[in-house]
Amino acid sequence: MVKSYPVVSEEYQKAMGKCKKKLRGFIAEKHCAPIMLRLAWHSAGTFDVNTKTGGPFGTIRNPNELAHEANNGLDIAVRLLEPIKEQFPILSYADLYQLAGIVAVEVTGGPEIPFHPGRPDKTESPPEGRLPDAKKGTDHLREVFGHMGLSDKDIVALSGGHTLGRCHKERSGFEGPWTTNPLIFDNSYFKELLSGEKEGLIQLPSDKALLEDPVFRPLVEKYAADEDAFFADYAEAHLKLSELGFADAD
Repeated sequence: MVKSYPVVSEEYQKAMGKCKKKLRGFIAEKHCAPIMLRLAWHSAGTFDVNTKTGGPFGTIRNPNELAHEANNGLDIAVRLLEPIKEQFPILSYADLYQLAGIVAVEVTGGPEIPFHPGRPDKTESPPEGRLPDAKKGTDHLREVFGHMGLSDKDIVALSGGHTLGRCHKERSGFEGPWTTNPLIFDNSYFKELLSGEKEGLIQLPSDKALLEDPVFRPLVEKYAADEDAFFADYAEAHLKLSELGFADAD
């Protein structure tokens, strides 16, 4: 689909450049890349391709959306970004949250992802139940990501984002990191997935499902063997996710 991006003012562009620098320092200092990536994903991943509702438009800061079960703990990320938002009042929350997700990948050693500003802030939150459930398998993954208009390749590439961060029992019911270096963005998620379960590392039902599917598994093997291929596909999938419902040309 051809994108038709809105034109933002020079002042907005400047503020965005400064904000990106601030985010780099802040995310590195606070070691908060994983939760910033989760905020960006969960903000964007509510998009429904059929009704054109939900998506990366800043509504995740609404208390009712933060209260969705899939968003447990994301109030922390919203709160952390508030002082940065105050420094750049011209920027929309929608842009700020997606920019934070892109910077989170970049500062932890992941690929650079293009960023196009101009997302408007919307007020109405989408209904609960549009985000992936870690306890479910491949059919569920395809259904959820299908609603977003994302492909099988996008699903596997985005799953590799679990190379960052860990599960927290009080948020998801699961505990532990996926990789031995949860603050480094690399292809170790796929390597760990293929090497089987290990003491101290987690594999969710939705992770293991990737190995059981005839389309997903070859991609897992490809990304485990070739980090450059993973980075290229991840950057493409992340860009798509961050722009769901945004700047779509009719």
